[in-house]
Amino acid sequence: MAGADAMRERIEAHPWPRGGVEVVRANRGYTLYSRRTGGQVARLRPTGKSDDVQVLWWRHEAWATPGDFGPVIMPLNEALDFVATESFFWIGA
Repeated sequence: MAGADAMRERIEAHPWPRGGVEVVRANRGYTLYSRRTGGQVARLRPTGKSDDVQVLWWRHEAWATPGDFGPVIMPLNEALDFVATESFFWIGA
């Protein structure tokens, strides 16, 4: 899948804080792990619409939406900025 590889490349190329992330393709999406600690940072799940992704964060024992109001879906560039700048993604990382 050329589109999936291109998305992974875009995720890896993002200017990540805190030592960067390792991107692993798994279960319908991409899991981002802290290169510094190995902890889970976020999960980006493509929606199939343009380059929109659902953003998930690791919450104790499972992936969850980062809010109380349902799925967080946004274009990939916005999702990358969101994950990079919101500290709650980096709590376990």
